Amino acid sequence: MKNIVLVFLVTCVLILGFLYWDQKHEANESLEENTELIQEQIRNVGKLVVTEGSYAQVFTYKNSKSFYFDVLSARKKALVVVNADVSIAYDLSKLKIEIDEKSKRVIIKEIPQEEITINPNIKYYDVTQDYLNQFEAEDYNKIKSRIEKSLSKKIQASKLKYNAKNRLISELQKIYILTSSMGWELEYQNDIIKSPDKFEQIKL
Repeated sequence: MKNIVLVFLVTCVLILGFLYWDQKHEANESLEENTELIQEQIRNVGKLVVTEGSYAQVFTYKNSKSFYFDVLSARKKALVVVNADVSIAYDLSKLKIEIDEKSKRVIIKEIPQEEITINPNIKYYDVTQDYLNQFEAEDYNKIKSRIEKSLSKKIQASKLKYNAKNRLISELQKIYILTSSMGWELEYQNDIIKSPDKFEQIKL
């Protein structure tokens, strides 16, 4: 009778041990599958988010030089017309993310800075120049620098940056939806993101 009880107990221990091992093995496999899926989906999100705009500008460039104790002067001027294509991009392939499998947490370590590209098409009209003061490379560099500064101010005052940020937030919200749907947490700046709207409140 004792032998039967002993065999029964040993059998129960073996069965429970196998069930525990099998359950743990399945949990590990599930965790690995979820981790791989999250990594793959984040790579799919990692793309170039671009917002584009066009700007036009017209201004007059003038320059004069004095000679012989300011008795003589030589002048040059031109009407400058600028049509510029501007793009603001976030390269999400540079998004730095850490995956903590133990706590089932995706941690956004760094969001890439915006990249502003300005491609001006510059045309010159009504160009006049005296013999002693003609257009040189330095003049064109000054004009280009002035154009870029002016366009930069216009971009800052426009909705272009705002629209670009909204598109960035939209892509980050996809990561939140993915992690949340799989029972994982998303963290940024030591803060747990508890809703997709949270990205609109943080400083990017």
